[in-house]
Amino acid sequence: MENLDDFLKITGALNDESRVKILAFLQKYGTLCVCDLQNSLQMIQSRLSRHLKILKDAGFLSVERKGVWAYYGLNGKMNSHCKNALKEIRDMELSLPQLNRVSIEEKCF
Repeated sequence: MENLDDFLKITGALNDESRVKILAFLQKYGTLCVCDLQNSLQMIQSRLSRHLKILKDAGFLSVERKGVWAYYGLNGKMNSHCKNALKEIRDMELSLPQLNRVSIEEKCF
């Protein structure tokens, strides 16, 4: 069972349009390298990293490191609050940019 702290962390993470769009983008395109997220969402690296950390700490994301690169995707073990929030985000049918991949065969440039 989730506790109040978990719930507040989740709702806090959702209290930003960029983070909601990041979640919608990852729902649509799956696990992506930070460089692909940065290029597609037109965000500076420091701001994107901050948003990703908040979403990861709230339980929405998992990260896998491959060398110096980090790949973010939806957490397969997220709690019911996160799952419900993702369903609501999916139902909003947000307008999202196209995936603009800069990585090639798991290598970023």
